[in-house]
Amino acid sequence: MDYLTMIAALLAAGGAAGFLAGLFGVGGGTIIVPIVLWVLQLQNAGGHPYAQHLAIGTSFAVMVFTTLSSVYAQHKKRSIDWQTVLRMSPGMIAGVLLGAVSAKFIPTYGLQIFFIVFLLAIAIKTLTGANPKPSRRLPRTGGLTAVGIVFGTASSWVGIGGGSLSVPFLMYCNMEAHKAIGTSSGLAWPIAVAGTTGYLVMGWNVSDLPAGSLGFLYLPAVAVLSIATVACAPLGVKTAHKLPAKKLKTAFGILLLLIALNMALKL
Repeated sequence: MDYLTMIAALLAAGGAAGFLAGLFGVGGGTIIVPIVLWVLQLQNAGGHPYAQHLAIGTSFAVMVFTTLSSVYAQHKKRSIDWQTVLRMSPGMIAGVLLGAVSAKFIPTYGLQIFFIVFLLAIAIKTLTGANPKPSRRLPRTGGLTAVGIVFGTASSWVGIGGGSLSVPFLMYCNMEAHKAIGTSSGLAWPIAVAGTTGYLVMGWNVSDLPAGSLGFLYLPAVAVLSIATVACAPLGVKTAHKLPAKKLKTAFGILLLLIALNMALKL
């Protein structure tokens, strides 16, 4: 595949990731990670011992721009509970950094297995509508910190902004759906910054990384995907506030299922 075709594919994938980020309050990593792995394979680096680490770090770097765009759009809609963001962010940042440090000692194969299982779980939850029934209030700061550490660590091993975890949790705690999605966007940005920093530092002294890498960040993909995601994230936010998302969620679940199965077949 020539470079122009590859850039076009990256722009299309980044646009989809940005739209989904705005629509569902996620960081788009579920789309970006497989795309970066695909690009690395085209560069004959798909079998690199740290290929999955590069894909995750790159996903976080792209999400720094994607989630910032989503946060701005959600803030204009007054859909972010900033008090909850401030209470949960310290735990989530700590969890992301813990995950980034430990990920260096987890083989690529292990991270890919975790990613596939995570995608399958989210796909099944999305397709079956298995969301927890709202039955309680948000815990106090200590409880939110503990939840944040767990969510942040899991997000760090997958390369996502945590929306797949935080949105159902916030809705379970009786937060209205649009407010939960907006608040998840607010949480995703500090996760993205912490994840980018962690994977940059942990990959800094790793030798023989593909050309264009900075730590565990693959800069060519970061540049192209960031442009597309930032452009399309506000469109996803507008759609989320105007259209019923049931059919789109079903399509999203099927897409995650296909990505997970495709990755599993390539292991």
